[in-house]
Amino acid sequence: MAIQWFPGHMHLTRQAIAERITDIDVVIELLDARLPGSSANPMLAELTQGKPALKILNKQDLADPVRTAQWLAHYNALPETSAFGLDASETAPARRIIQGCRALTPNRVGMAKPMRVLICGIPNVGKSTLINTLVGKRAAKTGDEAGITRTEQRIVLEDDFYLWDTPGVLWPRIIVAQSGYHLAASGAIGRNAYDEQEVALELLTVLIRAYPQALVERYKVELPEGIEDEQLLEAIARRRGAFVGKGQPSLQKAAEIVIHEFRAGTLGRISLETPEEFAAWLAAGQARDAERQAKKEALAAQRKKRARI
Repeated sequence: MAIQWFPGHMHLTRQAIAERITDIDVVIELLDARLPGSSANPMLAELTQGKPALKILNKQDLADPVRTAQWLAHYNALPETSAFGLDASETAPARRIIQGCRALTPNRVGMAKPMRVLICGIPNVGKSTLINTLVGKRAAKTGDEAGITRTEQRIVLEDDFYLWDTPGVLWPRIIVAQSGYHLAASGAIGRNAYDEQEVALELLTVLIRAYPQALVERYKVELPEGIEDEQLLEAIARRRGAFVGKGQPSLQKAAEIVIHEFRAGTLGRISLETPEEFAAWLAAGQARDAERQAKKEALAAQRKKRARI
């Protein structure tokens, strides 16, 4: 089942970004270092096309450092784009944002030509925490639930450096199925938009393939060759004493445990995708979407033809 989540306030955010972007010099997009491809918003890419971009892989302390390096190389190879990893709670690295923006547009300096920056990203990616770190006080609301920030605000970081913060925003339709699951696992999607067991099973599928040792060490389970995700989830339920009824393992409770421990980083430093994997998923998603659109247009043409008869 495809996961989608685009509540009304996100539509308003989309409109606000479209109106603001003409006056912006640099666009900062905060990405989740554990899922950089899935947390990159294609709608934002379309709205901010042509603007210098600073990609920040936030929560890098929770991500696989090898895969983070691969993603940084990927983004730094793009034109007019700079990227680095960051833990939003660290004060000194956060100041690199100002330096990174000035490097992208060195002509914007002084009160006559102040730097105007827009910072955006998906919900619950750590943007508000980062802004509070930059400002040195509680300028933005924070929380572990998607959709905390609801209004745009302007923040002065230096006399000639203005930062516009926007609410976290997804995109109207997620065409990469894996992205929907990864976004849900990370906490970027509202709880009412997905089934926790389904998300946990998809998450375990990735972990069995890429991080089996982390599963063995955390849950004290065996991973025989060919083990299925549901078998593993049941084993985790038994190991953690999650039961319902007469000793029946609770897959729901086990799913909640797996998702929570992934988000908290207690499973270890994990990244759910590589640049190559995401490129393949995106190509497949675009192909399916093109096929879907072609069928939709064909049906519309048939209806129009019948209406003429």
